[in-house]
Amino acid sequence: MTEKSKYDAACLPDLLPIYYKKLFPYGLYYRWLNYGGVPKTYFANREFSFTLKDDVYIRYQSFSDQQELEKEIQKRCPYKIDIGAVFSHKPKDHKTVKAAAFQAQEKELVFDIDMTDYDDVRTCCSGADICEKCWPLMQVAIKVLDRALEEDFGFEHRLWVYSGRRGVHCWVCDETARKLSQNGRTAVAEYLSLVKGGEHQNKKVSLDTPTLHPFISQSLEIIKDRFDDYAVKKQEFLGDEERQKKVLSLITEEKLRSPLEKNFEQEFQGAVSKTAWDVMKKFINAEKSQYKGCKYVLEEIMLQYCYPRLDVNVSKGINHLLKSPFCVHPKTVTF
Repeated sequence: MTEKSKYDAACLPDLLPIYYKKLFPYGLYYRWLNYGGVPKTYFANREFSFTLKDDVYIRYQSFSDQQELEKEIQKRCPYKIDIGAVFSHKPKDHKTVKAAAFQAQEKELVFDIDMTDYDDVRTCCSGADICEKCWPLMQVAIKVLDRALEEDFGFEHRLWVYSGRRGVHCWVCDETARKLSQNGRTAVAEYLSLVKGGEHQNKKVSLDTPTLHPFISQSLEIIKDRFDDYAVKKQEFLGDEERQKKVLSLITEEKLRSPLEKNFEQEFQGAVSKTAWDVMKKFINAEKSQYKGCKYVLEEIMLQYCYPRLDVNVSKGINHLLKSPFCVHPKTVTF
């Protein structure tokens, strides 16, 4: 969070040995990543990476059992632990195996949502900073994606965790998810992606179909329930002239946008953002049917401001490493 803590980073080397000896949940951790021990090499062929003091990075760590994992973690006291794929051979032996034979075979289907990707629609914070006014974006992301993963794909075992710094991670642990090919992972990630385009692209959501896909409709229901409290009240996304221009720029039909621009030139009194949003909704709902491609203007705005922004590259790759749950994040000292 943005509030400064009294924690002294210089204490981390002294605190890590205590944490890894007394608090790290080795038993639960091993049971999770062992998945019942069938096949027997499942845990032993799992890659871990350690980030040590002074950003020393060590890949291709692997351990035969819980005891070996526990011993090595307590010995090295990593500042950060990342989890990778289950390989065809033990990762620690990768130099003794021909490159063509050393292949990533399975890994949880993972999703990474960073608050930094919302900087163009946040008014309170930027970068890795998070506060109570923008954290609802992560709550919406979890609600939207968790519903889709369960109801649209049938995944039952989903672990959501705070990333430790600027967002949330999801680990989908079903066997079918772990065995997905890169093409399969890409298909799931693309299905769940609606906000597209880089920082220089203004409008990032376009709904140009006659009817909305059920996934989009159900996602919108979740967002609509929370939009006024988050965007209108907490973010005041229409609270001043600059913010109003930013929202209006998402309306590409000039004949629909121009009257609103003139309407917004008046000075709203009191709850500016709420009044401006009410004016916008009333006008657009009355006029949009006259213009082609404007059927879902309001929905596009709500999705652009609140829909989950996925780092799809994290989800696509089988051998992509992701920060482990239960490990310290060295830049925020959160677990």
